Amino acid sequence: MTRADDPRRRLAVLGSPIAHSLSPSLHAAAYEVLGLDLEYGRAEVASGELQGFVDGLDASWRGLSLTMPLKREVLPLLDTVSPLAALLGVANTVVIDDDGRRHGHNTDVDGIVRAVQRRHDVRPESAVILGGGATAASAMHAAWQLGARSFSVHLRSPGRAGELTALAAELGGDVVVAPLSELPSIGPLDFVVSTLPAGAADDLPLRPRSSTSVLFDVAYDPWPTRAASAWAAQGGVVLSGLDMLVEQAIGQVRLFTGGAADEALPDEGAVRAAVRAAAGLEAEPSGAADHHDLSGHHDRGGRGDRAVV
Repeated sequence: MTRADDPRRRLAVLGSPIAHSLSPSLHAAAYEVLGLDLEYGRAEVASGELQGFVDGLDASWRGLSLTMPLKREVLPLLDTVSPLAALLGVANTVVIDDDGRRHGHNTDVDGIVRAVQRRHDVRPESAVILGGGATAASAMHAAWQLGARSFSVHLRSPGRAGELTALAAELGGDVVVAPLSELPSIGPLDFVVSTLPAGAADDLPLRPRSSTSVLFDVAYDPWPTRAASAWAAQGGVVLSGLDMLVEQAIGQVRLFTGGAADEALPDEGAVRAAVRAAAGLEAEPSGAADHHDLSGHHDRGGRGDRAVV
């Protein structure tokens, strides 16, 4: 945890657009439970502006959370990069140490894995990834951690899937790349992660194979998307970007308070409950849950289309 005399009090989420980000509320809830006097804000930083921002940071800064379009742009600005962030070419977290050195991490992967594991015991043999950006790379690695060894990647422009095909090869998995229009030909699905903008998957023929089939739609506002509602109506397991947002934020809090990404916080159950409440999620049910019930996600209408930030 942090020292009482540590001058590093400031944290922020950076990206563009950023005004809608829930991260300040989630982190504030976590630090209140932990009894830490840390300031977490937000800053509008567009593509090409990140170096100027980080070069202007003073000794009061402890770390940064990064969202689109900065998760790849940050890598050349780091002094060290975790093996996972280096493999993916994606860092969503920067820890700034006492000497001002910048250390890059990826908590998105663990955010997806923990969100799935806390809701459902699933070990997919294959995974369908919708989209081809930075979050799609994290989704592929998360699916691999959960057991998937073959991947079907669908995006509007298949020629943009080069980084994902390279990642699949690095993981030792098989990969097929196809346009979104070819989804109907692959039939019912076991494990799907949509990294598309909110609503972009609504007209796709996503059908769960069974009651244990998972759709992880990283969008969260408005929620539920029509794709999520249709999947749930057919008996499948549905998770939203808020589930991922909560768990990746907890990973960041672990790092920002001096711990390791895989090291639980003191009283992490209370921290998780507070962060979920700040995200508009109900408390996790004890015992067995109705995995296709969407009622645990409060209506977040009115902020426009949102994905994980």
